[in-house]
Amino acid sequence: MPNAVVAGVDMTKFVKPGMQEPYRVMASRAIKGAIEEAGIDPTLIQQAYGSYIYGDSGGAQIALYDNFMTGIPIVNVSNNCSSGSTALFLARQAVESGAVDCALAFGFEEMEPGALGTRWPEREYPSGVYADALGAMGYPEAPVGLRMFGAAGDHYMRRYGVSSDIFAKVAVKTRRHAERNPLALLNAPLTVDEVLESKIFYLDYLTRLMCCPPSCGAAAAVICSKDFASRHGISGSVEIIGQAMATDRPIAWEDPIALVGADASRRAAAQAYEQAGVGPDDVQLVELHDCFTPNEVLTYEALGLCEAGGALRLVEDGDNSYGGKFVVNPSGGLMSKGHPIGATGLAQCYELCNQLRHRAGPRQVEDARIALQHNIGVPGAAVVTLYRLA
Repeated sequence: MPNAVVAGVDMTKFVKPGMQEPYRVMASRAIKGAIEEAGIDPTLIQQAYGSYIYGDSGGAQIALYDNFMTGIPIVNVSNNCSSGSTALFLARQAVESGAVDCALAFGFEEMEPGALGTRWPEREYPSGVYADALGAMGYPEAPVGLRMFGAAGDHYMRRYGVSSDIFAKVAVKTRRHAERNPLALLNAPLTVDEVLESKIFYLDYLTRLMCCPPSCGAAAAVICSKDFASRHGISGSVEIIGQAMATDRPIAWEDPIALVGADASRRAAAQAYEQAGVGPDDVQLVELHDCFTPNEVLTYEALGLCEAGGALRLVEDGDNSYGGKFVVNPSGGLMSKGHPIGATGLAQCYELCNQLRHRAGPRQVEDARIALQHNIGVPGAAVVTLYRLA
């Protein structure tokens, strides 16, 4: 089937836990904005996929009902930090399969302060399997997110002989981008020294300013066929030219970098590039999953933006920012924009669609033509999506 297109997007400003509106209010506003931008009547939407992980089942229905109740299928999506992109993946797949002409993907989250953890202590914790693998590798205990990504960054430094300065420089770059984004949660500038001297959270290098903050918010996207867009006079659509999802292989139990999704990201990226008929050199801008700045560095290589061990040169040469080869996380990324899990992947979609439509204001990437989105969950999936203006 022909590629699906994104007809409309919207998102709320992400806020700190405790400052948010109820999830149904945030989600309703994002859904309404995406539909209004698409310029269609809600009755034309045939399926909806709502993503979140902190909430009871049925939250997607309640969030959608405040906008419209047309009796369509509504699917609740929970796939850890890749939940938003998983909803997008399912909506795109429904359209491209011919099952529907128009679908809605939306995500929301109300988070709590502090490190992520289980809500069901009496049951086996899925991330505990990953923690066990890290224990077998000799990494000390800590909250699971800090432990996984902290171990991956440590392994990277040991493998390539680099220092934690590289992770601090990425944090500085990302915050510099966020200064131009009014929807970013954090937009005060940083220095490398401030990042390195902030409180250490794990091992002897992973500091507070290398870790993204928990936050609350919502985002949404209307996905439709090109024929539907033409029939309903939708202009400025963004085409999804490639999209792939991958999960782990046994190497995850042996390599901390693979354990946090780098192997899955590499395979998903290769599939998406092949579908789109493009390569990394054709991409101008990237929104990637920088839940911790070490993960941004690992992901440069997983997405083919540089060769193995080449991230230091890419950072030093400024090829991850304006004026360089790629602009990575022009929105400020998860590090600055925040990471309300169910909404994150759809907020990335929002940023890239606005960039490709040249509606990003002071953070506009010059000559933006092809954009890449990367969103992971551990355990969950790696989802890589490629876009261009239709």
